[in-house]
Amino acid sequence: MARFPTLTVRSGRTPLRLAVAALLGVAVALGIGCIYVRSGVPSRTAAGRITAGAVQNGVKVTVVVSGSTVSATYRPLRPGFHLYSINLPVGGVDGLGTPTRLGVRGGLRATRPPTSDMPGQLLKLPRLGVILPVYPDGPVTITLPVTHTESSSAQVVVSYGACSTSTCLVPVTDLVIPIQLD
Repeated sequence: MARFPTLTVRSGRTPLRLAVAALLGVAVALGIGCIYVRSGVPSRTAAGRITAGAVQNGVKVTVVVSGSTVSATYRPLRPGFHLYSINLPVGGVDGLGTPTRLGVRGGLRATRPPTSDMPGQLLKLPRLGVILPVYPDGPVTITLPVTHTESSSAQVVVSYGACSTSTCLVPVTDLVIPIQLD
């Protein structure tokens, strides 16, 4: 693993700005050549469940539409990576973190806020002076109660950011996964 020189704070540069710049630099360095989207063709099971998915920036997202719910499982592809909580504010904390989001458009409408199958935990970053709500390392499933509208096509919209204790992958914002309802 490459070693990076220790950053020193100079006049006018706060430790937070240096840390954010370093994290973005590492994310870009690791992400170049690894940023891609692979979307699967939605399929319907005998039970009437519709499944679809995508892989982007180190996370596989599998979507299942069944009755009055949409579930999305966010699975980091590398061990030791976690996702930020749905409780992280939009824009993160002091600009850090991308909240895990699940939304719908078109033929589906959300009826209540999403919930997760994993309890959140607080990740303390003393050097940055922030505490971030995250999920434990590994996959998390977010479920959104929905109702069907008159349209036969829908879009599931996901956002997420995956990090380990030392590396953050390039976040994904508003990735659209198309769904055909009939």
